[in-house]
Amino acid sequence: MHPSGAPAYALRVSYEDNVLAFSGDTVWTDALVQATSEADLFICECNYWEPEGGYHLDYQTLMDHRAELECRRLVLTHMNDEMLRRIKVLDTEGAEDGKSYVL
Repeated sequence: MHPSGAPAYALRVSYEDNVLAFSGDTVWTDALVQATSEADLFICECNYWEPEGGYHLDYQTLMDHRAELECRRLVLTHMNDEMLRRIKVLDTEGAEDGKSYVL
């Protein structure tokens, strides 16, 4: 759910027995639950620490719904400066430049 004018997507890519899920810019939507079902890795846009309105996920809301996401691993991306300052205290991983992930 994003008003940019372009369609908003959550992507699922499968290769052999591995599933990668990825969210674009969005507020919380139950579509994320479906996109992450049995995913090995979910790379999730999470711009804000707490609800600020707009069209991006916030960490507090995402953690409130964490149990609904059936992914084995959650990595946050597209974080604002406040989120980046708190990256070491997150209850999940935060993406960093140059970091790679193996499924």
